Amino acid sequence: MKNVLVTGGTGFIGSRVCDALRGKDYAVHVVSRDPARAKTKLQSIQETHGWNPETEQLPSEATSDVRAVIHLAGESIAGRWNAEKKRRIRDSRILSTRNLVASFVDADTKPDVLVCASAIGLYGDSGDESWTEESPAGTDFLAEVCQEWETEAHKASKYGTRVVSVRIGLVLGIGGGLLEQVLPPFKMGVGGKLGSGNQWMSWIHVDDVVGIVVHALENENISGALNATAPTPVRNIEFTKTLGKVLRRPTIFPVPTFGLKLMMGEFADFVVLSQNVLPEKTEASGYEFQYRTLESALRDLLYLTHNN
Repeated sequence: MKNVLVTGGTGFIGSRVCDALRGKDYAVHVVSRDPARAKTKLQSIQETHGWNPETEQLPSEATSDVRAVIHLAGESIAGRWNAEKKRRIRDSRILSTRNLVASFVDADTKPDVLVCASAIGLYGDSGDESWTEESPAGTDFLAEVCQEWETEAHKASKYGTRVVSVRIGLVLGIGGGLLEQVLPPFKMGVGGKLGSGNQWMSWIHVDDVVGIVVHALENENISGALNATAPTPVRNIEFTKTLGKVLRRPTIFPVPTFGLKLMMGEFADFVVLSQNVLPEKTEASGYEFQYRTLESALRDLLYLTHNN
C-alpha cells in the first residue's frame, strides 16, 4: 500500500497530508486541475496527473498500481453563499466523489482503501447536545451535501475497498481554515464573540486532522465514519477569550447575528451553528490527539505572535 493517490493535494490540509505521507516513505501521486502547479508546489511527490473532478473519471495512468486513495478535493465553504457558490460546494464534493469511485470499475487493481473527507456539517445544529459518529444527520444544506458525499464514497465498498469518511470540524492552522478568517480582527484588537457566543465550536488542530487521515489509511480495522474534532469542544465565548489571551489582545467587540447576515448572507447561519461533536469512535480506534485543549493548539500555532 505504498502507492497512495491524493486529490486536493495542493490544499490547506492536502499539502500537509502529502508531506506526512512522504515522511513515512509512501510514494505519493496527486491529481489536480493544474498538474504543473501541483508538481511545483509539492516537490516531494512521485507523480502528478490532470483531472477535472466534476466532469471526468480519473485518468487510467493515475490509478495504475495505486492501492490507497485519499480524497480531499472540495470547494471552500467560506464566503458569501449564493446559488452559484452552493452549486460549487455541492458539485465539487458529490460529483468528484462519484467520478472518482466510477474510476475503480475498470482499474486493473482496485484500491484497498478510500479515505474520503467529509464534515461535521452532516450533523446540523446540535444545540447543547453532544453528538458522536453514531448521531443522526441533520436536514440543512450542508447536512444534505455531506450525506450525499458519504453515500458516493461508500459505493466503493462494492469493489472490496475499505471506506472511511473523516468528518472534519473547524480546523485551526496557519494559512487556511478557521484562523485565516478570524485572525485579522483579533490581531487588531477588535475581535469578539459571534452572535450569542453560546454556540459550541468543535475545533481541531490541522496536525490532528492529518494524523487522523493517516491513522485511517494505515489501520485495516477502521471503516465508516470518524469525527476529526478535538475531544474538548468549547463555546464561542470561550474560543474568543482563549484566542484573545494567546494573542494578548482585547475581545470586547461582539458581532451580532444580524451583522453576520449582512456580511455573509446564508453562510452566517453556518458560522453561528452550535456543534458539540465528540470523536468517540476516533479515540476508540486508538488515535491519540496531539492537541486536546484549545489553548495548547493556539499556542502551538501562534507562538511567534504570542512572543512578539
